[in-house]
Amino acid sequence: VQLQASGGGLVQAGDSLSLSCAASGPGGTFRSYTMTWFRQAPGKEREFVAGYRGSGANTKHYLDSVKDRFTISRDNAKNTVYLQMNSLKPEDTAVYYCAAGRNMILSSMRNQNSYHYWGQGTLVTVSS
Repeated sequence: VQLQASGGGLVQAGDSLSLSCAASGPGGTFRSYTMTWFRQAPGKEREFVAGYRGSGANTKHYLDSVKDRFTISRDNAKNTVYLQMNSLKPEDTAVYYCAAGRNMILSSMRNQNSYHYWGQGTLVTVSS
């Protein structure tokens, strides 16, 4: 499975931005993958942002600081996961990575070591 993230850019505080992550290779099994966005700000550890569990669960989970501003969604027909980011803040500045994993239990979802596949990252810069 290969993941291609896109949509990053430079925006001002309060603006919106939408990220996409297209998966190639999973065939009809994409819907079974847990798809998640992580981010890594300069000098900081990579952190969980939002995740969408695969078939059988189909639940969404968010980092507390983004849950009222970001929305994760997926289109299984297009093998794509999205992250709609509204009311962006300078502290949202980071490289955003999408990740995919299978057979993931809820308690593992926020752990980056649980994921088998990673996209290349897309930079989001929010100016004040």
